Amino acid sequence: MKRVYLDHSATTPLDPEVLEKMLPYFTEKFGNANSMHSFGQEGAYAVDEARRKIAELIGAKPTEIYFTSGGTEADNWAIKGMAAKLRKKGNHIITSSIEHAAIIASCHQLEEFGFDVTFLPVDKTGKVNPADLVKAITDKTILVSVMLANNEIGTIQPVKELCDIAHKKGIYFHTDAVQAVGSIPVSVKDLGVDLMSFSAHKFYGPKGVGVLYIKGGTKPDKFMTGGHQERTMRGGTTNVPGVVGMAAALEKAVKHLDENYNYVKSLRDRFVKRVKEEIPYVIYNGHETDRLPQNANFAFDFIEGESILMSLDLAGIACSSGSACSSGSLEPSHVLLATGLPVEKAHGSIRFSFGRDNTVEDVDYTVDKLKEIVNKLREMSPLFCEFKGETKNV
Repeated sequence: MKRVYLDHSATTPLDPEVLEKMLPYFTEKFGNANSMHSFGQEGAYAVDEARRKIAELIGAKPTEIYFTSGGTEADNWAIKGMAAKLRKKGNHIITSSIEHAAIIASCHQLEEFGFDVTFLPVDKTGKVNPADLVKAITDKTILVSVMLANNEIGTIQPVKELCDIAHKKGIYFHTDAVQAVGSIPVSVKDLGVDLMSFSAHKFYGPKGVGVLYIKGGTKPDKFMTGGHQERTMRGGTTNVPGVVGMAAALEKAVKHLDENYNYVKSLRDRFVKRVKEEIPYVIYNGHETDRLPQNANFAFDFIEGESILMSLDLAGIACSSGSACSSGSLEPSHVLLATGLPVEKAHGSIRFSFGRDNTVEDVDYTVDKLKEIVNKLREMSPLFCEFKGETKNV
């Protein structure tokens, strides 16, 4: 059976060239990077080189790069670290209603400790209106956090403009750039942000390693104590192979950014065109143009996304549902609900995310199978039968 992986927004395969650069630090160069002996110094040198390389690739200084276990930790550190450090100045945080769970859960946790959080609305394409940020700011606002690109619908936010608004009021700005880095050009200098999170496994690097960029002069509270790693700001033994792999993967992603962007976008556009033309009663979620090149999110009327997802998996096609099945209940995507999509339509959403190893054949195979699956599920759907009956009576 043909196998097609269309879930690159969840994770990407590790690039073989990246793995090759990581391998020595699992074996002959295994020393703890914080040890003083020569074994440790081999690791320390590799970490310093990776830090310098990553900083250069995003327009930062090496001293502004802090390694984490991934995007979720970086997001938690940014939100909670700044909240703890600035508590005496204010207790108000502003974010958007379509952030990743790492941001939303962190904000809800802070609410339990007396912080006030404003969740900015988005329009039907998933964009934040800068005017809403202006209105939401108070004299108690200490931090604004808005993601650079959404993980579900791919919409790219006007982060530079939002950051300028915050800075004019003397407010710090964080962006979750986990989905964006490696897919579109990202420079902290251009964006102007004070903190930025990103993760290696989204751009063909290893899982379990990420970065929190902290602009010089910005001082969040320590996230993890008990060690002197990361200039005492984040304790824990340094993941040397992961750090080396992250730098190698980002270097390759940036070097081939335009080439990969155009290729992946061409596959996505072919897929979107065929779905719109050949499958009726679908909604293309997210912004039509201001979106990540790999992302295509569709809502299919009258059927559940989970059913489509499982049927596609049986056909060898991997993608993701816009719903999360937990505790026996099916919850629609908070992102799609925030865009105004009705609950019943949000339940029928699927995210397809393309990668550089996909082919035109993958696209056509997926659309062909998707058409069969959607038609079959709709024929079994009471909602679709009812809809057809109403249509006949009109």
